[in-house]
Amino acid sequence: MDNLTFAGMDGIIILSVFAIVMLAIGYFSGKGDTNLHHSLSGYYLAGRNLGFIALFFTLYATQYSGNTIVGYAPAGYRTGFSWLQSISFMTIIIGIYLLFAPRLYVVSKRRNFVTPTDWLEFRFKSKAVTLLSIFLMLWGLGNYLLEQLVAIGQAVAGMTGGTIPYEIAVVVFVLVMLAYEWMGGMKAVAFTDVMQGIVLMIGIFVFLAGALYLVGGNFAEVTRFIADNEPEKLGVPPMEVSVNWFSMLVLVGLGASIYPHAVQRIYSAESERTLKKSFARMAWMPPITTGLVFVVGIIGIMLFPGLDTAGSEQLVGLMANKIAAINGFYYWMMIIFFGGIVAAIISTADSVLLSFSSMLSNDVYGKFVNPGATEHKKVMVGKIGGIIAIFFLLMIAWNPPGTLYQIFVLKFELLVQVFPAFVLGLYWKRLAAKPVFWGMLIGAIVAGLLTLTGYKTVFGIHGGVIGLTINFVVCIVGSMLVTVSAEKSLKKDELAVLELEA
Repeated sequence: MDNLTFAGMDGIIILSVFAIVMLAIGYFSGKGDTNLHHSLSGYYLAGRNLGFIALFFTLYATQYSGNTIVGYAPAGYRTGFSWLQSISFMTIIIGIYLLFAPRLYVVSKRRNFVTPTDWLEFRFKSKAVTLLSIFLMLWGLGNYLLEQLVAIGQAVAGMTGGTIPYEIAVVVFVLVMLAYEWMGGMKAVAFTDVMQGIVLMIGIFVFLAGALYLVGGNFAEVTRFIADNEPEKLGVPPMEVSVNWFSMLVLVGLGASIYPHAVQRIYSAESERTLKKSFARMAWMPPITTGLVFVVGIIGIMLFPGLDTAGSEQLVGLMANKIAAINGFYYWMMIIFFGGIVAAIISTADSVLLSFSSMLSNDVYGKFVNPGATEHKKVMVGKIGGIIAIFFLLMIAWNPPGTLYQIFVLKFELLVQVFPAFVLGLYWKRLAAKPVFWGMLIGAIVAGLLTLTGYKTVFGIHGGVIGLTINFVVCIVGSMLVTVSAEKSLKKDELAVLELEA
């Protein structure tokens, strides 16, 4: 993000206010709750008691981090109107959620699941499937957390006009995040998400209003400018771009829907009705959030023509400087908005870290290292393990690999390989453990090799989607050939749970 020349000390003041508010929320979330630090569900799932407002905003903050603003507007600038795909792949995530979330909620409520792999362990009774899924999910979470750490440093350094350097910005706000998460767990995360989500929503509308003001309030003029100067960003995209669009829908739609921290929000709902109501409202958010950011990116083509890739990554900061110069109202709204962006990035990072910690404590330590450990000890292991992991990622964040968007894409290639086991297992009782394991492993190897050898896409199709296709084929064909079906291997009461209509 380009340095915000209007911010400086005012930016530091606003960031300090956000930090204090987040710490206060963490303190009061954990105050007087003796069960919070002694129970896995209490600390990691807010006691399975999130109401509609908290659940909606924590889902919103999970799906739309500050990267939605900082990363997607530059992508729209570089790509042009074909970046409309960003709206559709955010929409398809909600559709995929509704495919499995209500049904999974019923099972998780009866079986007291804490992490996503609790479901896979219950369904397949296979250590191999459980271990591989743990690895793939931790890989996805690690990449996502790295992305947020990079974004925090860029956003804070830019907002303070360089007064707070990138490295110091990351460390300070990571410490703030660790502090309020340690004090309040999922409750603190969900309640800070409410604050951050409201600021982000309002800020997007104000930012767009300011951008439209700068181009005379006439979006048609922006389109004419693009047609005259960069017509390739306005025309029908070539076939490979369209194929890539569809591939991205599959990769993001299936991958993001099984993010561990997203799945744990399903577990955290106080009721199935609350869960469905939250998703119904979430269905309106892609055009309101990603759609408006797309428009901002398109307007940027007219305001700052000719930016290269590195320059376009600074687009949001460049536009904010111009918007802040309009009048006093826009000046303060831009400062508050960018404080909200930093807070939104942190809100995503805290969710990822909490889920990462829960998998370390419950899945790695609780299932394989010390199965007899008390829940209090598991929670403490998760907290300490999360701190160690985040400081390891900080060393990588000092020299971030590639643009934010490139980091964003990388994490899905392996994570999406868990999807067949996770969702197909809810509906097809014959799905068997061995084909699931081999499908997941082969799919991950294919996706990983294609990415590492430079073939991120083949004829526009992502390596993760190619691996996922092979994964599905192995799972389905292999399960059809297995002599003892998954249905016979499950107990009667387990089958009854799977047969419940959500």
